[in-house]
Amino acid sequence: MNEEKNYITPEGHAAIEAEFQELLKVERPALVKVVSWAAGNGDRSENGDYIYGKRRLRQIDSRLRFLMQRMDLAVIVDPATQLGLDKVFFGAWVTLYSLKNESEHTYRIVGKDELEPSLGYISWVSPLARAMLGKQIGDVVKVTTPVGEEQYEIIEVQYQSPNIPLSNSPTSNTQVI
Repeated sequence: MNEEKNYITPEGHAAIEAEFQELLKVERPALVKVVSWAAGNGDRSENGDYIYGKRRLRQIDSRLRFLMQRMDLAVIVDPATQLGLDKVFFGAWVTLYSLKNESEHTYRIVGKDELEPSLGYISWVSPLARAMLGKQIGDVVKVTTPVGEEQYEIIEVQYQSPNIPLSNSPTSNTQVI
């Protein structure tokens, strides 16, 4: 199986790991107890606790397999270790000025598993992020959108947000891209 690498920030990896541990060590064992109790009550064909508990167990197991696969493919990219901090790379917070709408927008380039549009987190494979990668302050990026071509000027690039402290010690599988 030759799958694309799963670039991810340390915060994103920690969130996936936390969800995995919560499902594995808290939610699944509690549900197994409920299903065992329900199975001991006799007729399983009309036992809602048993039927729905087994269904939820399958959902949890499926999610655990998915999270495990994503963690196995993960390549942690710590923005604090980036070189050339004046250019846009993975993990950067980029403030753009829309030449069409004369408005500012700030985005963070993150991994596919970290998308959160309401926070401005965009995937590194999105058209906007791809257009920004390698650019620096003052560069104009062009992006084709459903409503036509948009142009943005990069007005700020930073690798640390006041809301999200970055780790200063890279993990063993940290990579600079």
